[in-house]
Amino acid sequence: MKRPIRSRNLGGARAVVLHRPHPTVQALERQLSAIGLVVEQCWPDLPPSAIAADFIFFDADHGHDRQFPWEDGNPPMPMIALIGSEAPGRIEWALNAGADAQLLKPVGDGGAFSALLTARAAFEARQSLAAEIEALRRRLDQRQTVVRAVAMMMSLGKTEDEAYGQLRRMAMAWRISFEAAAERLVAAQGGPRARDEADD
Repeated sequence: MKRPIRSRNLGGARAVVLHRPHPTVQALERQLSAIGLVVEQCWPDLPPSAIAADFIFFDADHGHDRQFPWEDGNPPMPMIALIGSEAPGRIEWALNAGADAQLLKPVGDGGAFSALLTARAAFEARQSLAAEIEALRRRLDQRQTVVRAVAMMMSLGKTEDEAYGQLRRMAMAWRISFEAAAERLVAAQGGPRARDEADD
């Protein structure tokens, strides 16, 4: 499925540039300011306020592990690597850090706008994929819970159809979903209440 690229709404966005003072930073700040972003430069660590940034540009050449206050490869905003050295180890580190796009150094008078759009699109696609995977994982867990609940009732002498039917009636009586009823039944681990209701 094609995703539309949102090219607007960059004005007023906040970008943090994690890079030592350098002409590259000055050139990047000029570009970002012209686009309408608010820019903050820092080094060697991110300030606590960076967690609210809309974008982070980071130095892939001198960056290091544990430089970001979140799980490796799972940043809460789009990340753009500033790359001067194309050594495989540095590129691998930048990717593992969560780079959604890159901008080659030395930074000149262009490139920041396309890097911003690319990073945001890649970040949103990654977030969407993660949400889909989590939803599928929940559905799989729920199906396994339903199977366990049905097996529990079958161990009390019900047929499979009777167990499913009883689980549906329990869900309606409790005014919850079929899966939530199964979760409640399994959580009870066959306690007295669950056994009584399964026997009804």
